Amino acid sequence: MKVTNSNFFSSALAKPTSLMWLGLGAVLAILFIELALRVLAGDTMAFDRNIILAMRNPADLSDPLGPYWFEELMRDITALGGTGILSFIALFTVMYLYLQKHRHMAFLVAVMIVSGMICSSLLKYGFSRPRPDLVPHGSYVYTSSFPSGHSMMSALVYVTLAAIYARSQFRRSLKLLIMASALLVVASIGLSRVYLGVHWPSDVLAGWCAGSIWALMSYRLVRYGQKRGKLTF
Repeated sequence: MKVTNSNFFSSALAKPTSLMWLGLGAVLAILFIELALRVLAGDTMAFDRNIILAMRNPADLSDPLGPYWFEELMRDITALGGTGILSFIALFTVMYLYLQKHRHMAFLVAVMIVSGMICSSLLKYGFSRPRPDLVPHGSYVYTSSFPSGHSMMSALVYVTLAAIYARSQFRRSLKLLIMASALLVVASIGLSRVYLGVHWPSDVLAGWCAGSIWALMSYRLVRYGQKRGKLTF
């Protein structure tokens, strides 16, 4: 079978890229497993306690550091990772893609997000780690602690959608702005969960790892479909 130069070079370039993504996914998976094992063994408790207490007034642990407006800002930010907000974002994105005739992409985005939510719930149920009890909670919680659902789902939703949208942009500066904005939102949401005393820091780190793995898998599925002409955006 004859192989053209262009096909040969494309194949050669694709392999290192695929290996890079595979390696990144493996590193994230190892980090999540390591965190999970250490949490189960209780090895992260000292680290977790120190970080949470460092964000509180030593004279009054019910008082987070910073002025009242900053406290309220943290509540606003944490809401960006809530199930309601993420569900609205997912629903509107899927509807937009469907109406724009990108129906395969709409279906794939819906499956990615719904499956991520299911995975997050199963992980929480499986580990059943109690919420922090060092300080009063600054936000209402009703599930177990590990991993942080806000951190996991915000990483999945915001990073995946940002990566897909960034590919439709031609200017490198716009691509960087979109991805940087998504990462900043995800990081802020995770930090707000610790600041409000509703998650241990290790919960947030594990949530970021799990969400990033899911986002990476989702993005690779999208790229696979785009290369074969089955997905357009």
